[in-house]
Amino acid sequence: MRSQRTRWALRCWAAVVLSFLYAPLLLVVVNAFNASRTFAFPPTGFTLRWWADAANSAGMWQALANSVVVGLAATAIALLLGSMAAFAVQRHRFFGRQVVSFLVVLPITLPGIVTGIALNATFTSALGVTLGMATVIIGHATFCIVLVFNNTQARLRRLGTHLEDASADLGASSWQTFRYVTLPMMRGALVAGAILAFALSFDEIVVTTFTAGPAVQTLPIWIFANLFRPNQAPVINVVAAALTVLAIVPVWLAQRFGGDPANTRL
Repeated sequence: MRSQRTRWALRCWAAVVLSFLYAPLLLVVVNAFNASRTFAFPPTGFTLRWWADAANSAGMWQALANSVVVGLAATAIALLLGSMAAFAVQRHRFFGRQVVSFLVVLPITLPGIVTGIALNATFTSALGVTLGMATVIIGHATFCIVLVFNNTQARLRRLGTHLEDASADLGASSWQTFRYVTLPMMRGALVAGAILAFALSFDEIVVTTFTAGPAVQTLPIWIFANLFRPNQAPVINVVAAALTVLAIVPVWLAQRFGGDPANTRL
């Protein structure tokens, strides 16, 4: 049994850690309603003006639409390729299997600027492709695949093959086994991987900088470009506050769908 002093010490330490993590985010939310353009603290007054300015910002909405399109497309590619790679590595034995697993995971460990430079050189110098939305999607897919791959492989490892073997023994074809046995058990991991991949793509800025070209602006690029403009700073704070609140949704959904299949209701 822990002593009363130990419990209080643990609670205080937990409070310090949470304050360290969330106090800056709370300040962003507070400043979204701050009447001062300079974000004077404590706030000089309460206003919703900056929210109205953000709602009327055509550039922000266009950048948001671009981020959503890129995120959805990159997630779709990652979901297809990442899940296929996970099934191949986890359900089959072949020469170089561990090497394949290592190479699939490697992009997430590389610095974003290295990945960005490599992709930029490949698109512009090697392939002669004009940078645009398509190159951004491909660039994001390279690291989103890792999230789907890891989630799918971890679930396959936990599930084992006994239910699939039982289905085959009862006369089911490979497609029937996949459709009625494997996919329902894997659905939560696939959804969780897709949500995390979309969230990672949505806020990516380094790789996007090297693959977007001048004609495409995603929301992170738009925020960075307007961050130091005095007239745009309050609007940026509003967008950041909205994104902070909305970020709760993918995290909760990933935890909801990423748990054990026996405890996850879809």
